[in-house]
Amino acid sequence: KMTQQMRDLQLAQARKPPGPSSPNAAKRLYRNLSGKFRVNYTSFDEGSLVGRGEKEKLRKSYLFQSNAALFEAVELQDLDRVQELLKHYSPEELDLNTPNSEGLLPLDIAIMTNNAPIARALLQAGAKESPHFVSLESRSLHLSTLVREAEQRVNELMAQVVNEAPNADCSEKEKQLKAWEWRFRLYKRMKAGFEHARVPDAPSSVHLSVASSSSLQVTFWEPLSVNSAVVTKYKVEWSCSPTFSPLLGEAVIDKLKDLHFTIQGLVSGTTCHVRVSAYNMKGWGPPQASTPPFAIPSNWREYDGRAPRRRGQAEALDHLLGQVKTVHQHCICHEPCKNQPQSRKHSVSKSLKHLFHPGSKFLKTLKRGLYLTAIFYKDDNILVTHEDQIPVVEIDDTYSCLLMQDFLWFTKVSCMWDEILWLRQCVTVSQSSCSCILQTRFKMLLAISQMQGLLGIQDLGQVFFEPIKDKQGNILIVTLKEVKTNQTFESVRWVPICKLQTSRKSVSSPEEPTALDTLLISVQDKLAYHQRSSHALSPGLYLGYLKLCSAVDQIRVLVPEQLPNILCHVKIRSNPNISREEWEWLQKMASVEEPVPTEPEADTAQNPLFQELQVAIKELMTLVNIPLQEAKDFRLYSQEVLDFGDQVSFLLLLPPSDDVCTAPGQNNPYTPRSGFLTLPLQIFELGEER
Repeated sequence: KMTQQMRDLQLAQARKPPGPSSPNAAKRLYRNLSGKFRVNYTSFDEGSLVGRGEKEKLRKSYLFQSNAALFEAVELQDLDRVQELLKHYSPEELDLNTPNSEGLLPLDIAIMTNNAPIARALLQAGAKESPHFVSLESRSLHLSTLVREAEQRVNELMAQVVNEAPNADCSEKEKQLKAWEWRFRLYKRMKAGFEHARVPDAPSSVHLSVASSSSLQVTFWEPLSVNSAVVTKYKVEWSCSPTFSPLLGEAVIDKLKDLHFTIQGLVSGTTCHVRVSAYNMKGWGPPQASTPPFAIPSNWREYDGRAPRRRGQAEALDHLLGQVKTVHQHCICHEPCKNQPQSRKHSVSKSLKHLFHPGSKFLKTLKRGLYLTAIFYKDDNILVTHEDQIPVVEIDDTYSCLLMQDFLWFTKVSCMWDEILWLRQCVTVSQSSCSCILQTRFKMLLAISQMQGLLGIQDLGQVFFEPIKDKQGNILIVTLKEVKTNQTFESVRWVPICKLQTSRKSVSSPEEPTALDTLLISVQDKLAYHQRSSHALSPGLYLGYLKLCSAVDQIRVLVPEQLPNILCHVKIRSNPNISREEWEWLQKMASVEEPVPTEPEADTAQNPLFQELQVAIKELMTLVNIPLQEAKDFRLYSQEVLDFGDQVSFLLLLPPSDDVCTAPGQNNPYTPRSGFLTLPLQIFELGEER
């Protein structure tokens, strides 16, 4: 018998013992396990175990119990218990794909009892169907055998209970009889579920899009019908022919957490047809052709053979910097500093515990001048000196130059924290010119070196987008860096931000706070800005809104507070690639001397990109508080797609040419809603690079 062969196979492989023999036993097992789902085995008292072998034996006993509990939870259709077990144990610990003594897997029981929620939970955890069921006939025969043997066992026990006098043995046989009656009903239900099932319908929808010049993205959805058995896998097929003969390739997808597949290795410019079919225990259903019915792998750059804008730029800049450093290597300005690297190395090697001491040169109060402060934070804590002060050093106590120009120069220097010593040595040569700007920038480099030396850390982090100024004439440049390691420091401490804010005694009035007081009051906002500016967008194609405003000494760009390193934007779709055909359509639209269309024409109504853009434009106009009727005067930037790596790309929506940049004193009739800020253009560019 097939069932007997499977049992022999299980015994030969020394598989796990069968689970509880009745629902009551299963419930008792649940109660025993309920307090053990969150056990950390390393927390047991080592002295209570004979040794590592005993500890491992105890661990395995819990895993055996959890495996049996999973089978019983599936049989009892207890979804909550199944989800709890899957949450607290890995598939390997649960032996999720190891058959029990009846040759069944948890997924087999779930799909043959037509319990779709449990089957989906098991599938997302990586559950498989039993490999023993190689055909419909083998599955049917196996179920019939299980039903027949269970019925035979019920009849045998019933005869024994009827013929024997009441005693302890009889009571035990009654329990066994109830357990087998329950199992007999389970097998009958599984057999009926299999017999009444039919092959699945075709997937409800299959969407095909161009992912690159050599790949296509296929996204599909489950069949709409709920009358067939649970779908356990899908098959994606592709071909150059609409008849799918011959096939170029196929792929079976049995990991159903995300219903999509990328076809790789295609030839650019070759037409490819795609279809998808679903599978359940009754077999493969009919295929569903994709929408659109075919696609051609391509990329927008193929339209005019354009190379990526940033290709080789980083390497070229590194090479240029190397050339400049080589030229200056033997410069006279380096002669007095030949011995400095040794002392510098000694300074950097010092840990923070040797540097935060009463003799340090950190300032406690500010006089009139320009200062640098470095904020290091971890979670809700901030690093302070032994005097509970945020590290501050002086840049210039007689500062009187153009702040914005020097500040923007400082932000560029923040991209070269490791090169400060070299920059300082080179700037030294120019001191004879007595230029106010050069003097200030040399002092900035000195202050950076001082901060690095006192902290023993070269990377001071990211510069906050604007300095803090007060009415006393103090200007504070702020750098921010998050410490993500678990490193601990002696002689210095992490202080909760709230404690630092409440314990500091202000020396200024609330109406005219000093720059340090303003920093402490707003430090959490600055930390939030720093964290948000490092967030990345999820993969996809986005529509960005470019809006500038100019002042006397700078141009600022409108950005969202939640992602200040990105333009105001909405997501168009998850596929970041613009195909050659889509780019040709955009070029055709741009060549027509008309703004962004608001009503589809006959030849564009069926264009998916056109429909996606319509939705995105409406959403973006609402986001930035611009009436939709004004969109007719806006234009799409058609010179290029802005690619940020391989996973994020942007199309730009531009206001009318006269409104792209608002001049000083010019009224903006449409003020964006809350949740936006304006950054200096140079700061935005640096943040984008990061």
